[in-house]
Amino acid sequence: MFETRIHGRGGQGVVTSAELLSVAAFREGHEAQAFPSFGSERTGAPVISFCRISDRVIRTREPISDPDAVIIVDPTLLHHVDVFGGLKADGFVLINSSHSFDEMRLGDLCARFRPEHMCTVAATELAREHLGRPLPNAALLGAFAALTGIVTVESVAAAIRERFAGEVGAGNVRAAEAAARLVSPSGGEATEGPPFSGKAAQEEAHA
Repeated sequence: MFETRIHGRGGQGVVTSAELLSVAAFREGHEAQAFPSFGSERTGAPVISFCRISDRVIRTREPISDPDAVIIVDPTLLHHVDVFGGLKADGFVLINSSHSFDEMRLGDLCARFRPEHMCTVAATELAREHLGRPLPNAALLGAFAALTGIVTVESVAAAIRERFAGEVGAGNVRAAEAAARLVSPSGGEATEGPPFSGKAAQEEAHA
């Protein structure tokens, strides 16, 4: 099972991010689960959402305390919320920022976790460029797919188009694909397989 925790604020699409990630996983034959945890239900309040992806039925419904990956949509939370709490030693970190980890005073994370699993992407700027609105969630999902290989960018794009029609969907897809290219020159094609083999992969192997 691969567990992702997403940190942001109300109005930034944190809940939608988890839902889109789960839909992308479903499209690839995996089991998936997405749900939020609200503090104060108001715009700007801290929000956490969770996504589990597995090749087996997911029975647990508990919040994710020991994630395989964390996505930080709002970097202002970094020094106010324990966004890295419980992150596994080989876990992934993706932060919406144009600054490096050192510039954000997070250089110690590179010693605690694997540097190649850590990435910052200016997702808000990409959203403004391709969508015309500062909504970073789609761009972050494209970057996340390229960073982790847990789902493909193509599946993320399909999930976005399924959720958002017309130019809104197209703009979000462009932002996701642009973010993926920044993380991986191949545009998000994983060089290694995901940390489990889903149903689709198993069926292909036995075809």
